[in-house]
Amino acid sequence: MLRRLRDARAVSRERLAFNAGVSASYISHLEKGDRGHPTREVVDALLRYLDRITPLSAVERRHLLDLAGLGVSEFPTVEQLRSEITEDMLRALELHEPNLAAYVDTRWNVLACNESYSRAFPGLERDINILRWFLGNESAREVMVEWEEEVRLTVHWLRGLIASSGDTTWSVEFLAELGRFGLFREMWDEGIAAYGRPRATMRLREADSGRRFDIAVQLFSVFNAAYPSQIQIFLGIPSWDEDAARP
Repeated sequence: MLRRLRDARAVSRERLAFNAGVSASYISHLEKGDRGHPTREVVDALLRYLDRITPLSAVERRHLLDLAGLGVSEFPTVEQLRSEITEDMLRALELHEPNLAAYVDTRWNVLACNESYSRAFPGLERDINILRWFLGNESAREVMVEWEEEVRLTVHWLRGLIASSGDTTWSVEFLAELGRFGLFREMWDEGIAAYGRPRATMRLREADSGRRFDIAVQLFSVFNAAYPSQIQIFLGIPSWDEDAARP
C-alpha cells in the first residue's frame, strides 16, 4: 500500500524517507513487509508528506493506518459471540418481522436471524459467512439480483477489514478457503479496500416466485461489554417491485 501511494506520486524512497525522518532502507523494509509495525509518529509523518503532494482519500488514509497495526487487535470466535446473544435479543429479531433482521459480527458471520432474513438469503444461516455463501452457494446467484456487484463490494470490504485486524490466523485461514474461487482471486487482486456500502439499497428476488424487491439496508452496532463493537444488527426494510417480470 505504501509503495502504491508513493509510486502514484512519483516519490522516491529516499525523498519520502528524508521528509518522514527515517532511512530509505526502513521504507524499503516497510514496503517489503519484513519489518514490524511502525510507530504512530512514523505513520503520521508518512501520511503528512504523501498528503501534501496529492491529498489522500479517507479510505486510503484509514487503510494505511490499519495496515500499520493501529486497528482491531483480534476477533472473537463465532461461538463466543453467539453465546452473547440473549433471549431478549432473539425476541427483538422476531419483533422486526416482516422486516429482515439478523445479528452479524464484523466479519459478516451470521450469529442469529429471523425468518424473513433466513427466507431472503436461503442457506446463509447454514453457511454462516456472507462471502462463503456468495461464492459457494448457488442460491446466492438466484436471489441476489446484482450478485457480482455485491460480491465485489464484499471482497473489497474484506480487504479493509483484514487490514484493520491483527488476527492473522483468522485472515490467513479464511483467505485460503476463499482462494479456491477464481472470481475471489480476481476481485482480491484489484487491490481495492472498502469500509461501507456506496448505497443503502440491496436488490433481491424471492427464491420461490422470482418476484423482485429492494431492501433498505441499515446496520447498527450492538452494545456488548465482553466484545465491544463486534456485534451488529442488520435490518432490511423491503419494498416490493410489483412490475418486475417473473422468470
